[in-house]
Amino acid sequence: MLYAIIAAVAIALDQLFKHWIVTNVSYGTDRALLPGIVHLTNVKNTGAAFSLFSNSTILLTVVTIIFILCLIAYLIFAKLDVRCRVCLSAVIGGALGNLADRLRLGYVVDMFEVEFVHYAIFNIADCFIVVGVILFCLFYIFSELKSEKALKSKSGEKTDGD
Repeated sequence: MLYAIIAAVAIALDQLFKHWIVTNVSYGTDRALLPGIVHLTNVKNTGAAFSLFSNSTILLTVVTIIFILCLIAYLIFAKLDVRCRVCLSAVIGGALGNLADRLRLGYVVDMFEVEFVHYAIFNIADCFIVVGVILFCLFYIFSELKSEKALKSKSGEKTDGD
């Protein structure tokens, strides 16, 4: 239940902010958020990250649905600690937020544009996905290292810390 709530919060934050952007920032224009750092813009992204596969809405929709179903199965059946499950829930929520746009609009609404470097314009769902994946990888690696160390100590082997 906790994991469904996390995904739902990610979807809600993403969709609410996208709605605010569409109603308050004219398409193709921008508005300062943190001057010199980030501004808000209203952009339609028909592709995936960095506008890859632009105008491939059906393909991206199918791939996203398969990706989400695989993540849900992994979340349910894999032996993961709570931190990893929370991270996967954030990724699922972000993916569902962008999927909702694709199904409803045929494109994803993006709005954050970093001013001091040339980088892709992104949205809140993208943040949940990227941060969720990075933290999942870190937590998973540390969890595996801890499990490996515990197995070695149970079998009587010396560990690096001994």
